[in-house]
Parts: sequence; structure tokens; C-alpha cells
Amino acid sequence: MDTETAEVVDHDVTTITCVCGNTVSKDGLIQANSRGVPVHSGEPPVPPELVEWPADEDLYTLCPSCGRVYRDAVIEETGTAPVAFRVDVKDGPIAEAIRVHWNLSS
Repeated sequence: MDTETAEVVDHDVTTITCVCGNTVSKDGLIQANSRGVPVHSGEPPVPPELVEWPADEDLYTLCPSCGRVYRDAVIEETGTAPVAFRVDVKDGPIAEAIRVHWNLSS
């Protein structure tokens, strides 16, 4: 099976065009941890639906439109954006975390 790969300019995670067509400036992309859970980058306390910023800085980029997740370190090192894994963005804890993330961002 071929690995799905998003478009990315240079080695910049902010330029990802997800396989589904979503971008930072379209529906937005969200920084996440290694399980695809959105991270909290604001002031404490961390809402229970989100996770703390990873101490090891191992960040991923989550597409909230389709659930594809990309590993930032791979993008920064190789200039390519293979899909690392997918999560359910319609129901469950990650879907709720996405809603909380957007509520905090607005």
C-alpha cells in the first residue's frame, strides 16, 4: 500500500496542504501529540480534553477535517509530509478536543 503524502513547501509545517485539501488558512490545522490529541499552548490550566505541550517537543499536525496526522519532525527533516496515522475527528475524545481547541482559539 502506498503511503499518502501531503504537499508541503520546503520544510515548513505551516505550509501543509493535507491530502483532503485542507490548509492552515482554509479550515485550519492543529498541533497535536503523538496520539493525535490537540495540545494546549496557552496559559494553564490545561483543559481536560486537551494535553500539555509535549516536554520532548515531539509535535504532530492534525487535520481536523479528515483526521490525518503528520509528524512535524519528519516534515522538518525531509521536506515531505507522509501521513503518520489517522484519528476519528467526528466522534469521541479527539473530536471533543478539537471543539475545545477551536473554542479557546476564537
